[in-house]
Amino acid sequence: MPIKVQNGELPAKQVIENENIFIMDETRAISQDIRPLKIALLNLMPLKEDTEIQLMRALSNTPLQVDLTFLHIESHVSKNTPASHLNKFYSTFREVKNQRFDGLIITGAPLEHMEFEEVSYWDELKDIMAWSDTNVTSTLHICWGAQAGLYYHYGIKKHLLSEKMFGIYEHQVLKRRTPLVRGFDDIFLAPHSRHTGIDEDAVAKDPRLTVLAKSETAGTFIILADEGKRIFVTGHPEYDRLTLDTEYRRDLGKGLPIQMPYNYYPDNNMDNRPLLSWRAHANTLYTNWLNYYVYQVTPYDL
Repeated sequence: MPIKVQNGELPAKQVIENENIFIMDETRAISQDIRPLKIALLNLMPLKEDTEIQLMRALSNTPLQVDLTFLHIESHVSKNTPASHLNKFYSTFREVKNQRFDGLIITGAPLEHMEFEEVSYWDELKDIMAWSDTNVTSTLHICWGAQAGLYYHYGIKKHLLSEKMFGIYEHQVLKRRTPLVRGFDDIFLAPHSRHTGIDEDAVAKDPRLTVLAKSETAGTFIILADEGKRIFVTGHPEYDRLTLDTEYRRDLGKGLPIQMPYNYYPDNNMDNRPLLSWRAHANTLYTNWLNYYVYQVTPYDL
């Protein structure tokens, strides 16, 4: 949350602001009414309960109240989540499309080998992304959701990688003064688990897109568009300690070609418990999104 100071040019205020720390003066502070933030979570992952836990944990590290609405795709029948769970805890887009939300999260999905137009629910997802332009203050797209959003909004294509980008990779902050990466170290770690990458040249050439963090190995990680109305994260900062371990053991059990997750197991021994080396920056990312691109921007009366 912001630091509140008295009106006037307090010398320390300029110093703090130059360090990219958010300051709010009394005039703005007393004019702000507080209400819960309405956040919609479009959960496209097969194991929806795991994703719910991961993202609820990431969204909880802030004093802001978050009113979370779970959404599922109506034009696709989930094979890995019981219908009773969806019926009890989830809504469809048709049921909420007349509402407005402060924020929307679109998760990843294991559909990378398919062209977007081949995905059974692509038309419904396009409707949701179009709706977000008018009914959502800021939308955060994750992994495949980021690739889908970049393709739909900006025509950025994806391509198959020679091998799966799988592990914990080092990233560098490129735009330190941007609020989304406030509090980040110059170098930070984050998980990736994907078979496709984005057209890096097309991203670099599009003036509407700003790359905030990048990895020499994993490529572009965080992209900001339209002053934060759209944010794209190509990895999975919300992943738990053992998520990559579960994926690795699952694929090994199926006999699929899979390399050991990079920089994950101590001494590259899968019997060693992985170190949780990305949680602090993941929490900072989601907290910054909620604060600077949702709470500070959204109108009180939606």
